[in-house]
Amino acid sequence: MRPRAFVRVAGTQAGEYLQRMVSNDVLALAPGDSCEALLLTPKARVIATLRVLRRSDDDFLLVTEPELGAVIQGHLARMRFAARCEIEVEEHVSYHLLGEGVTAPPNVVAIPCDDFGVPAFEVLDAPLPDVPQLEAEELERLRIEAGTPRFGREIDDRVLPAEAGLDERAVSFSKGCYPGQEPVARLRYRGHVNRSLRVLRIDAPEPPPFETPVEHEGKQVGRITSAVRRDGAVVALGYVRNEVPLEAAVTVAGAVATMSRPRP
Repeated sequence: MRPRAFVRVAGTQAGEYLQRMVSNDVLALAPGDSCEALLLTPKARVIATLRVLRRSDDDFLLVTEPELGAVIQGHLARMRFAARCEIEVEEHVSYHLLGEGVTAPPNVVAIPCDDFGVPAFEVLDAPLPDVPQLEAEELERLRIEAGTPRFGREIDDRVLPAEAGLDERAVSFSKGCYPGQEPVARLRYRGHVNRSLRVLRIDAPEPPPFETPVEHEGKQVGRITSAVRRDGAVVALGYVRNEVPLEAAVTVAGAVATMSRPRP
């Protein structure tokens, strides 16, 4: 099980309203399809990460982290003005079904999930299947090795979407305007980020704390955002400055670490 929050946006103008508010092209979704998206400030700082499921022409379900449900509902309600749609928190129970060859169960809501580097679905309001269940630390390891950023760890108000790789998975560059569109597009077409997310394998017995510096040649070049134990060492996610080569020797709390890019 993975704690989640759910927000319903429904009504005759629900699609048009969400299209103006989030970073991805929700009007391109057919009923039953979904996409990742972001709710951004005008300066392109992340308010919330979400997956948008189009349940019908005028009914959308936003799936997000547990601490973000009320944030999303409140923000969308405040910005709605005259848009004819209802915005309310819904209650659902969900679990993730993942592994090579996994298929969506019949006759249930099963949302494709790209977070873990293996085929996966998030299944809503259905009995748990009689299959082995992963511990929370193992699920976190899969997320880290896949390079999937998580709100509150890799994503906060200091981070631009491109730094976390979110522009590749949660942003449409062909849809109409939304808050934060101009800085997101300007960075993509005219600029570059100074740091990016990397996967680190650290030769240490215990995970380093959040925000532990990453060092190269005696200088701080990044910070750790998530870490778990893996095969007698530690696997972690962290931001590292782009001028540091991927093959460079870096250290974390005095321990040697090697770096790789997140899985595509």
